[in-house]
Amino acid sequence: MANMLLVGMGGFVGSILRYGLGELVHSSLRVPAGTLAVNVIGCLLIGVVGGWYENHSFLGHSARLFLMVGILGGFTTFSAFGYETMHLARNRELAIAMANILLQVALGLVAVWIGYRLSLVRL
Repeated sequence: MANMLLVGMGGFVGSILRYGLGELVHSSLRVPAGTLAVNVIGCLLIGVVGGWYENHSFLGHSARLFLMVGILGGFTTFSAFGYETMHLARNRELAIAMANILLQVALGLVAVWIGYRLSLVRL
């Protein structure tokens, strides 16, 4: 039960952060820039936190649940990415839908890699 509360509280925080960042990101791009920003930042952060958890002993299981599963699970918006991409495809904006897929996946993976590498830096 305690683990579920940690995840739930983290998800609450992450969802509010996602909403706030999405509202802040304004763009003239046709790609859904708010979701892109949230996914890339979320991937970067999960790379850092995951790397800290794997490589350093100062993050315990409860902190991992709260940060990675709760906050970052609530923060990242892969479901919104899927919905927005399908919306673009349904509107016959296939090139933009494909650009969205490529940007989300490629930048997300690069951000996870950078975040993980950052976690290896000695504090």
